[in-house]
Amino acid sequence: MSMDNNLQDAKVKIGTKQTMKMVEQDLAIEVFVALDADAKLISKVSSLCRKKSVKLTEVATMKELGKVCGIDVGAAMVAVVNEDS
Repeated sequence: MSMDNNLQDAKVKIGTKQTMKMVEQDLAIEVFVALDADAKLISKVSSLCRKKSVKLTEVATMKELGKVCGIDVGAAMVAVVNEDS
């Protein structure tokens, strides 16, 4: 999946807690992370994605990530989850 495909059409979990949970439970197929989010959070999710072999895509800002998800606020990270989950 890419940012060109609107994330509003995908099954996503928005936010740090939900994203981490989806990756930990092996339900995430791709994670988008905003580069202006807290550095500790970025490091933590990056490490977990590597460990679980989940594709990690970087987005410039939280505002941009929130916008492509169809929300009016910024989002630090978003997990695209398997349609079957």
